[in-house]
Amino acid sequence: MKKVLLLFPPEWVPTAPYLALPSLTAVLRQNGIPVVQKDISVEMFDHFYTREFLEFIRQRVENRLEELRERKIKSGLDDQEKELLEVMSQYQYLDLEHHIQKVLRAKEIMRSQEFYDVDKAEWALNAFREVMEFISISYYPAAINFYPVESNLNLYRPWVSDDLLKAPFDDTVNIYTDIYRQLVKPAIEEERPGVVGISIGTPVQLMSGITFSTLIKKEYPDIHVTVGGNIITRLKNVLNEKKAFFDQAFDSMIYFEGEHSLVRLVEAQDGKIPMTQVPNCTWRDEEGEVHANELLHTERVTELPLPDFDGLPWEKYFSPEKLVPYLGTRGCYWGKCTFCDHGAGYIDQYRAKHADQIVDELEALAKKYDAKHFIFTDESFPPALFIKLPPMMVERGLDIYWTTLIRFEESLKDPEVWDLAAQSGCRSLYFGLESANERIIKLVKKDTKIDVAIQNLKECQRVGIWSHVMGFFGFPTETQEEGDETRAFLLDHQEIINSVEMYFFVLYKNAPVWTMLEDMNVKPEINPEHDLALDYYYTPESGVTIPEAIKRYEDFYREDFDPWALRINAREHVFLYITHFGTKVLPQLYVKNHPQSYEAASEMMM
Repeated sequence: MKKVLLLFPPEWVPTAPYLALPSLTAVLRQNGIPVVQKDISVEMFDHFYTREFLEFIRQRVENRLEELRERKIKSGLDDQEKELLEVMSQYQYLDLEHHIQKVLRAKEIMRSQEFYDVDKAEWALNAFREVMEFISISYYPAAINFYPVESNLNLYRPWVSDDLLKAPFDDTVNIYTDIYRQLVKPAIEEERPGVVGISIGTPVQLMSGITFSTLIKKEYPDIHVTVGGNIITRLKNVLNEKKAFFDQAFDSMIYFEGEHSLVRLVEAQDGKIPMTQVPNCTWRDEEGEVHANELLHTERVTELPLPDFDGLPWEKYFSPEKLVPYLGTRGCYWGKCTFCDHGAGYIDQYRAKHADQIVDELEALAKKYDAKHFIFTDESFPPALFIKLPPMMVERGLDIYWTTLIRFEESLKDPEVWDLAAQSGCRSLYFGLESANERIIKLVKKDTKIDVAIQNLKECQRVGIWSHVMGFFGFPTETQEEGDETRAFLLDHQEIINSVEMYFFVLYKNAPVWTMLEDMNVKPEINPEHDLALDYYYTPESGVTIPEAIKRYEDFYREDFDPWALRINAREHVFLYITHFGTKVLPQLYVKNHPQSYEAASEMMM
């Protein structure tokens, strides 16, 4: 059978594997299909902080400087080019050796027990960010980031198909063309796959994923290139109508869940079945015609094999422990939130594994990968499992730590439930509050009871589980006064809330709120050029506007966030600190307790 090369493109937080590739790999191997999985995202970040790549970047800076100087002599520079020339000239004198040694040392810190010295961890993260400025300037006007993951090529917009199709051919700005040549192409040359699958799970990955698929398709026309993942699923209706993508960027796309669809695709490429029998798939035939198959398939989660992480580079993740993602359910048991578009990724929104199966699989993964840290990546952890799993985990003696996303639940009032959760290894919970105003809670259909939220948070504090509360300002028709209630809730209960994450409301076209806009007198502004957009600007007839919601969000972080500002911010890194020290002994994580800059002591880390 044809070998499959699975690629996870940049960018994802490089602390732990993303679950998509191990899930696909397990089913392919179960069906006897040879497969190699490559987390190009983490390999890219690891590659950034090497002597080889940073010397390559210095040469890029020198080449661009020479081009600018020649242009200045021949035809003159515009204001933007003059500014770029000045900035690049400064980087010409950068002590590169100093920064190479810093990032090499920083990688040592992040991957060893030294990580648990927060001064060293903070220093290491700052060292990475300093070097990212140097990398970014060589691809100006692109802005490439380490964390948070929000890189942007700027000249090319991933929500505009024309831009997305042009970007792979611009070596000056598109850093992913170099990542293709340095990391992806060597893997293809070594593995010689017949099928390449690229999983695009987040909007940030769209640019890199399409760049990779386009360049593979151009250079290796005999390889069948397929794309899939959550973002491809959300864009499936638009992409089905965009023949240019099938002509240039990929041969097929798989939407919704892809495990068995990918198996069928490989069988089709081997000539065992026709392409028309591949479920959840749109494909291009040899004559260039595009076909959207009507056949759909939903995975039976209780019959899926254990995720297979074999072949992923555990040693390259920026964490001192293995962090294993795990999914006990698919879809959301609640499934009502009007602001959320995650349900668009599934045909059937909610299915769950049996509790005893989950315990068996956690035990098997812990043993196979010698791991103690697990991240449940469920959309929202069901209260039934939160009650049922911990006593089974304790009885089995799993000896693991775990964290997950959860909803404030009235069914979780029994103190014994929380005692067992902590005893089973639960160390942090991420709660979706969204709003503390009763009217907005009803509009978003979260149905949170504030007294229940307070009770859940108090139980977390009592048993030593870290509580993280998430919310947003500016749901359509929300007033300033209603937003104030959310702010007041957080500030009034800061003693029982360990960390906070606020944002401003984003109108997603696949979210149920889209069907409520007329009733709320909200007018979305749809730009035809932005044909791949997943969210829209809008104008409300009443309540705060988008600029006002953004200002409220910015004001919160400027004026109110001090009680929760952390020196390290990746959820996985905070989780490791909690499991290492416990929630009661983490004052060192808070900026308020360490207002002085650590840069003065930076040389101590060398």
